Amino acid sequence: MVGSVPVGGGAPVSVQSMTTTLTSDVNATLQQIAELTASGCQIVRVAVPSQDDVEALPAIARKSPIPVIADIHFQPKYVFAAIDAGCAAVRVNPGNIRQFDDKVKEIAAAASAAGVPIRIGVNAGSLDKRLLEKYGKPTAEALVESALWECSLFEEHGFRDIKISVKHNDPVVMIKAYRLLAQQCDYPLHLGVTEAGPAFQGTVKSAVAFGALLAEGIGDTIRVSLSAPPVEEIKVGTAILEALNLKERGLEIVSCPSCGRAQVDVYTLAEQVTAALDGFPAPLRVAVMGCVVNGPGEAREADLGVASGNGKGQIFVKGQVIKTVPESMIVETLVEEAMKIAADMGIDPLGDDAPTPAVVTVH
Repeated sequence: MVGSVPVGGGAPVSVQSMTTTLTSDVNATLQQIAELTASGCQIVRVAVPSQDDVEALPAIARKSPIPVIADIHFQPKYVFAAIDAGCAAVRVNPGNIRQFDDKVKEIAAAASAAGVPIRIGVNAGSLDKRLLEKYGKPTAEALVESALWECSLFEEHGFRDIKISVKHNDPVVMIKAYRLLAQQCDYPLHLGVTEAGPAFQGTVKSAVAFGALLAEGIGDTIRVSLSAPPVEEIKVGTAILEALNLKERGLEIVSCPSCGRAQVDVYTLAEQVTAALDGFPAPLRVAVMGCVVNGPGEAREADLGVASGNGKGQIFVKGQVIKTVPESMIVETLVEEAMKIAADMGIDPLGDDAPTPAVVTVH
């Protein structure tokens, strides 16, 4: 039996992504969902553009270790099929579903009977033509009006198990839209910068937008949209939440940017330490520093650290210097000490007892 991931109501902000496989390919989709789950994804969305995809939904929803949301465009009949298939939630795009308004009563009844939430997902690229004509372009006000209008149609039928997203590719417009939305409703909000771009650009845009909103208490679940493998979206989303202290921090590498004071190749050393501790299960703060100005202080404040210089490194554990080693042994020593700290925390440093993502269903 799948558990639950609460969204909204003071619950922790959850991280989600979307599969890139053909949903009709059940095995490939489930394999990608497994990879996403292992990376920390809590909720996954699958595209449902065809009848073949609809027919694959029951098996995917049943076998997925995390909740599956069906992403529906153009065909309202697929909404009913997704609900019947046991999907944890359904995303609808009012601007892309023909005769959507006429089907709201039926959708509300079916979703209510099954206990399935509906996400009203408004996108700048597929805004309802009526609102495009009114505003001239997909402004923040247009996005919010579209979302709240569709919410009102569900509310007329007593259905309020709703989440909302108002996505735009411009972080400034997106931030304004969510702020307006937060002022006008209490529904859980799914944050996203749509079509954010390649990994670097999309990461920057998403971090700026999510950081601004989440720091104000706006946002209940997030999806980082990157032109990159979906696992990368989870890594970025998780890092954003950790940076805001909205999620328990995992491994964090603190390293200096290097400068003329550095007496070691900080770039290479930081990369080597990061690679050596990749996937480490314990939530450690590891400082990799290259000079005597900030190095000792930063290393002392971390769980584990090194202050390097003159061909050697002082190794700090919990603020105390425990040894000085040659530069060639810094990485090896840090890994050894990290494993000792993890063991003291009751965590198997090889990952056998590492925490696994919650297995859940959306409410």
